[in-house]
Amino acid sequence: MCQMCQDNNLKFEATNVSFAAVISKCREMYRNKLKDYGASWRIMRPTSLTDQLYIKAKRIRNLEMGNIPMVEDDISSEFTGLVNYSIMALIQYEKGFSDVVDIDSDQALNLYNKYASESLELLKRKNHDYNEAWKEMRITSYTDLILTKLNRIKEIEDNNGATIASEGAPSNYMDIINYSVFALIKLQQKDER
Repeated sequence: MCQMCQDNNLKFEATNVSFAAVISKCREMYRNKLKDYGASWRIMRPTSLTDQLYIKAKRIRNLEMGNIPMVEDDISSEFTGLVNYSIMALIQYEKGFSDVVDIDSDQALNLYNKYASESLELLKRKNHDYNEAWKEMRITSYTDLILTKLNRIKEIEDNNGATIASEGAPSNYMDIINYSVFALIKLQQKDER
């Protein structure tokens, strides 16, 4: 194998470790919230989850633009919320919403693990194809891309899920997860400096 190929493989492997570590932290927050609230989010329609994601992304953007926060949650916790709510939305698209909490915490965590794993694998493939271009981007760009994805999802939802040329809402949720993971890695690196 050529030296450049070996170097690229090492680079991608190091990034994959960072991806997995961020997903693990998000999963831990999700697990802790399950202990507090159970899977209460199961009653949310996908449109409500989209709006919850929108609120979080707008708050991130407001903070990035210099607005003084009046609640304690920092930008990192909001990106963690974007990962977790996106995974909840993917679950809702699979199972549909319920009028009652119809799964226990173990089932909710198993579903989380399924979609976190799928998202992580997609992220790894895209990272390879784009040759880690995300590292050259600004965190504010991730925020804008997330807001764009949310507006696309809202359009898809308003059209009852019908699309002509797009992949649909679930693929947009996976992209939101990916952009949020990128942001969390960069924020962590910034904190470590």
